This record gives sequence, C-alpha cells and structure tokens, in this order.
Amino acid sequence: MGVGGTLEYISELIGSGGSHSYGKRKKKKQFQTVELKVRMDCDGCVLKVKNSLSSLKGVKSVEINKKQQKVTVSGYAEASKVLKKAKSTGKKAEIWPYVPYNLVAQPYIAQAYDKKAPPGYVRKMDPYVTTGTMAVYNDDPSYTSMFSDDNPNACSIM
Repeated sequence: MGVGGTLEYISELIGSGGSHSYGKRKKKKQFQTVELKVRMDCDGCVLKVKNSLSSLKGVKSVEINKKQQKVTVSGYAEASKVLKKAKSTGKKAEIWPYVPYNLVAQPYIAQAYDKKAPPGYVRKMDPYVTTGTMAVYNDDPSYTSMFSDDNPNACSIM
C-alpha cells in the first residue's frame, strides 16, 4: 500500500465510522421538491394528506394549496414514494400536470388547454407531440433574404 492508498484507507475508516465498505459508497439522496395534484374537498382531507406525507422519511416540509389542489413536498424523499404515500390516503393523486402557460409554445391547443387547470396554467405537454397538423419548413433561402436589411436591393416592391 502506498502513501495515497494509506490515506484513502484512513479516510474511509474515519468517514464510515470504522465499518469496512470498500467500493460500496452509499449514494446520498438529492434534496428535491415534488409537486402533486391531490383531490381534497375539506379541511379534514387536507389534514389527512399533510399528516401522511409529513410522516414519510426524508420529508422536510409539506405545503398545501386547497384551492388549486396542489401539494408541494420538499425534502430528501423520492417522487415515486411521495406519490405512493399520497395515494395511500385514499385520495386521487398524480404528479402536478400543469406548467405556466407562458412556457408552452401553443398553450391553447386542445392537448394543452385544460379548463380544470388553475389560472395561468396549462397541461404539461411533450414538445414533440404533433397536433394533427404539421408545419412545413421550406429551406429555400430566397424567401428569407427577399426582405433583408443587409441587401438594399432585396425589396423590389418599394
């Protein structure tokens, strides 16, 4: 064992509390925020969901907006476990399906527009999903340079 190996061995012993875990490092969970849409009708539902999610290991805070039916969970818990715990309360729950409408290219097409969405939000969409009509891209440079500011003779109409 060289000097570098010895230092690594000692740091492993100190860092792991003396247990030998050569090559087995426990991956630390990332702090994340999980947003859910949970169907809640009354204050009792809100309390039930909040208590259930707060008891989950790694959860640091639970914020609930009853009007939007939105639950925001912050902590070191995985999104799938948070969703499973929310569903275990007997409430209909899903990952928050909405984004602000200004982040969507076409917010009022049938797939994005949702009348149940909170004000200012539309349904999250895959950007590569087509809506039945496709835009045709013409790669002909004559159309783009016809009214160019760089070419003074480009506009023949004037």
